[in-house]
Amino acid sequence: MAFAIVLSGITALTLTPALCALFLKNIHHAENHKKSRLQKVFAGFNHWYNGLSDNYKKLIGAIVNRRMITFGLLLGFSVGAGLIGAWVPSGFIPQEDQGTIYANITTPSGATLERTEKVVNEVQRIASDMEAVNSVSSLAGFSVLSDGTGAVYGMNLISLKNWNQRSASDNDIIRNLEEKTRHIKDASIEFFTPPPVPGYGNSSGFEMRLLDKTGSGDLEQLQKTADAFVSELNKRPEIVNAFTTFNTRFPQYLLHIDGDKAAQKGITAENAMSTLQTMIGSEYATNFIRFGQMYKVMVQALPEYRAQPDDMMKLYIKNEAGKMVPLSSFLHIEKVYGPEQVTRYNMYTSAMVNGQPAPGYSSGQAIAAIKEVAAQKLPQGFGYDWAGSSRDQAQSGNQAIYIFLICLLFVYLLLAAQYESFLLPMPVILSLPMGIFGALFFLMIMGLENNIYAQIAMIMLIGILGKNAILIIEYAAMKHRLGKTPIEAVIEGAALRLRPFLMTSFAFIAGLIPLMFATGAGKIGNNTIGSAAAGGMIFGTIFGVIVIPGLYVVFATLADKNHRNGSKEKAPFSESI
Repeated sequence: MAFAIVLSGITALTLTPALCALFLKNIHHAENHKKSRLQKVFAGFNHWYNGLSDNYKKLIGAIVNRRMITFGLLLGFSVGAGLIGAWVPSGFIPQEDQGTIYANITTPSGATLERTEKVVNEVQRIASDMEAVNSVSSLAGFSVLSDGTGAVYGMNLISLKNWNQRSASDNDIIRNLEEKTRHIKDASIEFFTPPPVPGYGNSSGFEMRLLDKTGSGDLEQLQKTADAFVSELNKRPEIVNAFTTFNTRFPQYLLHIDGDKAAQKGITAENAMSTLQTMIGSEYATNFIRFGQMYKVMVQALPEYRAQPDDMMKLYIKNEAGKMVPLSSFLHIEKVYGPEQVTRYNMYTSAMVNGQPAPGYSSGQAIAAIKEVAAQKLPQGFGYDWAGSSRDQAQSGNQAIYIFLICLLFVYLLLAAQYESFLLPMPVILSLPMGIFGALFFLMIMGLENNIYAQIAMIMLIGILGKNAILIIEYAAMKHRLGKTPIEAVIEGAALRLRPFLMTSFAFIAGLIPLMFATGAGKIGNNTIGSAAAGGMIFGTIFGVIVIPGLYVVFATLADKNHRNGSKEKAPFSESI
């Protein structure tokens, strides 16, 4: 957008004057001949516009000096923008239809890879039979959510057809998949879309970490807290499908080493574990080359000597004296339950929690609901932190407001330097609440959220609506410096600049209509930025032509009082008559 504006400015200063001369020449030549039908249409439009301009001039003459009307409208739009801003749901980056759906599959603890693969294949079969699906890829033994590997994990990557080849959105297809996979009872299946920005987490929706800050290391207590927290989240209307991947119920074997007995036999715990790692889990030793190909040498016990847990008790380890000692002489095995993997976040033992905002609610409302549940339900010693795009959204706070204020300050200082006054830029700045109200109002009626795209549109409105206000104020300031009163100057300036004010504004609005009703890839982002910009321009244009002249009269009068003893400039700022 910035490059387009720069290019537009270069074009306006170079090509536009030549084109104007060319068209004006043709118009003058055509006036000496019989008028065409198109010229009659133009003449009719000009006649209608002249009537509109005369009526507008009368309206401005009647209300320009009525400060109650000017500041009443300004106050009404400011309060209205605040109320609608609180009503419109907040968001960060909208979740677009990217044409991809993930299925994360978790079978019960202790399930074999073959059992998981059956579920994965069943989901693949169901998805492949759907009309909107293009292809399905499957992988058993991997979790797309936690990036963990294990026999109980599986995933499907469902690629959808192009947007012009299907009528259903990704959310519609997810609901259809959930309905068709309800008969699969021996696995937990979650369908979700990729994150809105690649690299910001592994899934769409919110992503957070439940932190155990007690320092006790009690994983079972973390499991109970995570389950209770997820249960409370699912009770909130703003949240749907909240779940945690943390699971301490995997069957495991715990090895107990008797340190005294091991020391008596000349064996250290480190040496014992290293030997078990080599024999049970394998160890890379070296390479060798044969037939022109390099091969790795992996050291490991033969399969028949590590098939059952009790086989470990039959293995031997060499002690410091070089004698072989059976592991059973200082080691015993216990059956326990525990997590397959333990993750830490900011140095704390953590449990990952994922979920989606419920239909009709934004990500900002979901985050606010999570904060409320955490403040009310989390026991002492437990905290939480955000991850993925949720972290940026939760930490952004009021940054958008600060950026908006900085932009306003920048524009104000530029105009103050142009007008050589700290008061005359105020009508330009104060004309913006009408545009902000219009942007938020259109977001509300279109069912969209106030996200990063809407904020970009509002910042863009600062320049566009400011430019429209400058059209009137620049001419009025010039006429005022030539000796006319502020009221006379602004009435003449408003009537003269009404045509470019309206034409540029409505041409811009017409260009935004395709964005407002766009479909397919980037639909939500296009709808948001188009609706916010179009709504701001409509309200800013219609009510700006009424409020801006009154604001100019107020601040030009104040400027005159402040410079009563000074001399007026003999030359206008940017143009001369």
